[in-house]
Amino acid sequence: MLLLGLLLLTAALPGRAPGARAEPSLGLGLGGKFQLSGAKEQNGVQNPQHERVITVASNGTIHSPRFPHAYPRNTVLVWRLVAVQENVWIQLTFDERFGLEDPEDDICKYDFVEVEEPSDGSVLGRWCGSAAAPGKQISKGNQIRIKFVSDEYFPSEPGFCIHYSIVMPVTEAVSPSVLPPSALPLDLLNNAVTAFSTLEDLIRYLEPERWQLDLEDLYRPSWQLLGKAFVFGRKSKAVVDLNLLKEEVKLYSCTPRNFSVSIREELKRTDTIFWPGCLLVKRCGGNCACCLHGCSECQCVPSKVTKKYHEVLQLRPKTGVRGLHKSLTDVALEHHEECGCICRGNAGG
Repeated sequence: MLLLGLLLLTAALPGRAPGARAEPSLGLGLGGKFQLSGAKEQNGVQNPQHERVITVASNGTIHSPRFPHAYPRNTVLVWRLVAVQENVWIQLTFDERFGLEDPEDDICKYDFVEVEEPSDGSVLGRWCGSAAAPGKQISKGNQIRIKFVSDEYFPSEPGFCIHYSIVMPVTEAVSPSVLPPSALPLDLLNNAVTAFSTLEDLIRYLEPERWQLDLEDLYRPSWQLLGKAFVFGRKSKAVVDLNLLKEEVKLYSCTPRNFSVSIREELKRTDTIFWPGCLLVKRCGGNCACCLHGCSECQCVPSKVTKKYHEVLQLRPKTGVRGLHKSLTDVALEHHEECGCICRGNAGG
């Protein structure tokens, strides 16, 4: 009887059919739905797992889903465009119909389209909002990467559409005369700008197709025009011999004199180019031979300092796109009006 009861109990227990496989629980197992849908970032968008590789042999187009209508929320798409030939570049041209979620504090945090240079990982630009379509972008090699991100809130329309095409690179050596000015690093561009002797020649170099319009825009009056200027005073009356002798002494003594200074270094503005790049300012210089006896270190220092304004051309890279923003601006530089000798130490002490 005992044996019969054990057999009946075993038959009543639930069993697994031969070859059956247990399904993992959703959100917990390695193959569950949560993992397949992608991990969440802090801003609520999916972390991209793959990129779609597109072989580029001719012109083509990529766009946000549902373009020109509102794109879906919570989406990440990545395209890598690879040209068939290795010695070509890829050019991206954005459709004028462009609109993504607006930035916050001028930063595209939520919905954006981003273009990256795969050769060095640099980001050529990130765009959002609907003010204007981004400008043309050109790869450094035969590949370029595009990323589109939308979070789980506020989708916009129409999204974006990018037309891509193949362009032939410049075959000559890379130099300021070959590359367009907007493609040069700031240090190289600064060296090229300083070589021009007139403003017209400089603007013609920067914008060969619309230099006349740019030149007119620079001198068009606006509410931002400061109009500060100064004129060096000149003595008009004659001087006697003793005064002439005194002026000759001043040539070697501690007096204000002309110095050429770099505007970028003076203002510590390495992100901006100025033309002309150097200006003459009055700075104290000369010896202090007539200093007090017993002074071991006598220095020529300014006793009266003023700021004077100089109107110059300012060139700044545009945010997010290639190109230069050109404007006339006034820079304030220190001028030493009066100088004097000051003892910094005592002899023998």
